[in-house]
Amino acid sequence: MVARGGARGARGVNDAPDAEGRRRLVFVRGLALQARLGVHPHEKAAPQRVVIGVELAVQDDAAPFSIGADDFRRVVDYERVVKAARAVAASGHTLLVETLAERIAEAALADPRVLRARITVEKPDAFPDAASVGVVIERIRPE
Repeated sequence: MVARGGARGARGVNDAPDAEGRRRLVFVRGLALQARLGVHPHEKAAPQRVVIGVELAVQDDAAPFSIGADDFRRVVDYERVVKAARAVAASGHTLLVETLAERIAEAALADPRVLRARITVEKPDAFPDAASVGVVIERIRPE
């Protein structure tokens, strides 16, 4: 994460919540799923545990000064984000963790309020002497 006032990405959007920039951060951490993922024969033979993280920079129409309506329709639903990640992971064999992450980002960016998606996919059981291996990708809404 980049702290407010830190480096900014494309179009000046950073990943931190920012009242002046009218952004909030919606996240899912540690979503453990089974996925058919990998290039090796043993990875193609059976699903393996993956851990997914999602961070979404979301348009916050109530910022910077007000409180938005207490109405579910005004927010990005993290349950939908979880369901989308589950569906992507269950959609069949994927060779690359990068591809799995990109597909999850694409699903998240389908909501027009999502400005940026940062997705982490980890394979915690890939090596017995490593806590985890994986990738972090970031995608932005096209202008």
